[in-house]
Amino acid sequence: MANDYQIKNVTKSEKILDYVLLVFCLLLIVITLYPFLNVLAISLNDSMDTMRNVNFIIPRKFTFSNYSYIFKENNLGAAFAMSVFRTVVGTAIGVLCTSMLAYVLSRKDFYFNKLFTILFVITMYVGGGMIPEYLLLTRTLHMSNSVWVYILPGLIWVYNLILMRSFIEGLPMALQEAAKIDGANDFIIWFKVVLPLCTPTIATVALFYAVGQWNSFMDTYLYARDLPTLQYVLYEIMEQATIQIDPHAQASQLKNAVSPMSVRMAITIVATVPILVVYPFLQKYFVGGMTLGAVKD
Repeated sequence: MANDYQIKNVTKSEKILDYVLLVFCLLLIVITLYPFLNVLAISLNDSMDTMRNVNFIIPRKFTFSNYSYIFKENNLGAAFAMSVFRTVVGTAIGVLCTSMLAYVLSRKDFYFNKLFTILFVITMYVGGGMIPEYLLLTRTLHMSNSVWVYILPGLIWVYNLILMRSFIEGLPMALQEAAKIDGANDFIIWFKVVLPLCTPTIATVALFYAVGQWNSFMDTYLYARDLPTLQYVLYEIMEQATIQIDPHAQASQLKNAVSPMSVRMAITIVATVPILVVYPFLQKYFVGGMTLGAVKD
């Protein structure tokens, strides 16, 4: 009888704990989703109603006028294509160059690997500044209004380099030694042995590069205004989104007015959706043991 009583108490305690965890998870979901739902609601809400500065997650006066204001820009399609181009090409080249350099720095037989690693890390804390960079890209390399100004300056990020080098150092050295015995050179070892095993870190680094390339607009502002990207065009639209309300204006004029807050939230949604679409396909690679069982005794 005592054992049955204890079992019932344990079962009851477990149920209570499950309910507590369920409530906690629901609160966590609400806290996580509320900012995004709030931005989405404001972007779909009437501008005049938004000006009351009321926080909500459901549009009270549903309208697509804010998105119409954005998509009436004639240059938006070309800017979107340029953003996609720089994101895809910049990410692909960045991942390849970063992984290749990370493989070199991870080699124990490379005598200067620690020296070069320190030099790369120093660049994370010390930079030349905007003016020397501007003079280098415009006057020395003559990259103004060129697509390469989007690719080459951000070819290798030191943080991604260190992340990938650390992952490669954790790979079984026996795989590289076996490939070397079979006559493979360093390029073949990197491309056919190391790179396939780096899928999780490649996905992570690729996401970092893609987000950085997609969200960047300052390089367009400084170096390539003739080749505008989506972020730069959206930035210009947001700057131009001003509202001037005349107290004696007609109701029809107030109805067609667009507030900067509504346009800003609509721009946020437009700029965020492509990343949200890509992220689920890379998420499953973030945590993975691709080398588990690669070497067996």
